Amino acid sequence: MNNIYDIVIIGSGPTGISCAIEAKKNHFSTLILEKGMLTNSIYHFPTNMTFFSTSLKLEIGDIPFVSHNEKPTRMEALEYYRRVIEHWELEIKFREEATSIDNQGNGFTVSTINGTYDCNHVIVATGFYDNYRKLNVLGEDLPKVKHYYDDVHPYIQQKVMVVGAANSACDVALETWSKGADVTMVIRGDELYQKIKYWILPNIQNRIKEGSIKAYFNSTVKKITETEVMIDTPEGVLSIDNDYVLAMTGYTPNYKLFAQFGIKWDSTELQIPIHNKDTLESNRKGLYIAGVIKGGLRTSRYFIENTREHGEKIIQDIILKSSIS
Repeated sequence: MNNIYDIVIIGSGPTGISCAIEAKKNHFSTLILEKGMLTNSIYHFPTNMTFFSTSLKLEIGDIPFVSHNEKPTRMEALEYYRRVIEHWELEIKFREEATSIDNQGNGFTVSTINGTYDCNHVIVATGFYDNYRKLNVLGEDLPKVKHYYDDVHPYIQQKVMVVGAANSACDVALETWSKGADVTMVIRGDELYQKIKYWILPNIQNRIKEGSIKAYFNSTVKKITETEVMIDTPEGVLSIDNDYVLAMTGYTPNYKLFAQFGIKWDSTELQIPIHNKDTLESNRKGLYIAGVIKGGLRTSRYFIENTREHGEKIIQDIILKSSIS
């Protein structure tokens, strides 16, 4: 026999949690399905990361977020969201990846690697951090190539190549350089991303200008070997000695998963999932999207602080349509 719920939410990030809280406030039976662990993306952020947003802007569920400083750390956020789900007694199934969403009567059957769940509505809040942009070059699968930065310690006195020009790339380049790494940056455009955090941009610009960090602009990675990286530059192809490649090239929504869920997206270069901007209902009646995936490939537009209200929008639409029917 299938498990039956009013609402199934896919993803236990802050947006998924806030959707579940809003559903519970309105007495809907709700289940969150999470393929990894609670706030899986935040858990995989760099160990010493500090949020750009203040703790006040990260609060959900009417639970105060108290941190030691104005801008909380990754560890503080993990502890906070643990307290939130405990307070609201949310039902979450971890390590249970959703694989398909099929129509079932007037509702849906959500299939996972472990079972099936019947529900009247589905909210997809999967984020994008698990789906990195690939370099698509020979050697990208070598163990020395990392698409996620963890901790500075392994890179001490190593030859590190950082690929990218936005916040993550600049943060990583500066931190590894400050601990003794020999850092080279490979940047596809002719300048750094100009919306880099205001306290980071002048620092990285000065390190590049003085030559402490070598930067190749208008350049791309061509090939990676165990000991070198070949890069294509305006001066030609160069071979650079290398121990690690940290590819901070950004992330994208999982469009393969969208296709499995029957969620369509537009044909523009942003590939925005088709949805009602007011209610967040997708092209499938009763199936909603929430969180950062709302922006498609425009991944720098939405954050925790400006997606916290998605749950309220969705639940109010569900209540309205339920009253009409």
